[in-house]
Amino acid sequence: MKTCLILDDYQDAARHFAAWDRLAGRVGVTALHETLADPDALVERIGGAEILVIMRERTPFPASLLARLPNLRLLVTSGMRNAAIDLAAAKRQGVTVCGTASHPAPPAELTWALILGLARRVAPESANLRAGGPWQASVGTDLAGARLGIVGLGKIGTRIARVARAFDMEVAAWSPNLDDARAEAAGVRRAPSKAALLAESDVVTLHLVLSEATRGLIGAEDLARMKPTAFLVNTARAGLVDQAALVAALAENRIAGAGLDVFETEPLPADSPFRTLPNVLALPHLGYVSAANYRAYFSEAVEDIEAWLAGAPVRVLA
Repeated sequence: MKTCLILDDYQDAARHFAAWDRLAGRVGVTALHETLADPDALVERIGGAEILVIMRERTPFPASLLARLPNLRLLVTSGMRNAAIDLAAAKRQGVTVCGTASHPAPPAELTWALILGLARRVAPESANLRAGGPWQASVGTDLAGARLGIVGLGKIGTRIARVARAFDMEVAAWSPNLDDARAEAAGVRRAPSKAALLAESDVVTLHLVLSEATRGLIGAEDLARMKPTAFLVNTARAGLVDQAALVAALAENRIAGAGLDVFETEPLPADSPFRTLPNVLALPHLGYVSAANYRAYFSEAVEDIEAWLAGAPVRVLA
């Protein structure tokens, strides 16, 4: 019988969202709930498992790690894109990599939770109420009539735009490849440049794929263009923003605040300033963590394993 290990199952949820018993008698399935950052400890824990199911990019799989897993034959990742897997190395090693569906609605919904939380100071006001602190300590920021700038108008960005219009916000978008036709189809105005979008927006939200071309897209000069009353929201990837520049801008109150769901190191280190800056609303990368997505991830992971066992793998990435 083959061995399957589910990595980084933080909430002990994987086995509750799919019919793993379909693999009974053919594959023994075990879930690991804690992250193992040390490569030696990770290799020891994986042992001789032939099948791994991984969640997004919680554990990277570079060539150096894959080389230490000679028994690995199938690697299943949630979603159809995972920049933390060296697909070329996997292919050279004879490891099949398969993906699953992933829904755009959950991260779009969480983006709005962050925008609303920042605008109405939800976290500090709730903390004050629970602690017996001041009653009504802040004055909220209005979204109606404000300008939302969307960086990246794909599936998620387009959903963000629809909600913004319901809030009576003015919406503009920009990305390196955005054209007028796509912007018009989404019902938004195309900003002439990144600089213009940042300078005019009251809320800037990021929805681009991280690549060599987009890494560090928002740097110190870009943050300096934003209004001192503006919010930056990032539910995409931390690498899109120069993290040191963002910390400095927040610490010096050069922007009003940031809503962050993604970080360069996850789980976020205990000494990270993003844990303590008063103008940061931070969440532990919950954008994709929803029942609908988990149902898709793990039910299709079971399908991927069944198809691979039958010699006809599906949703193959490498």
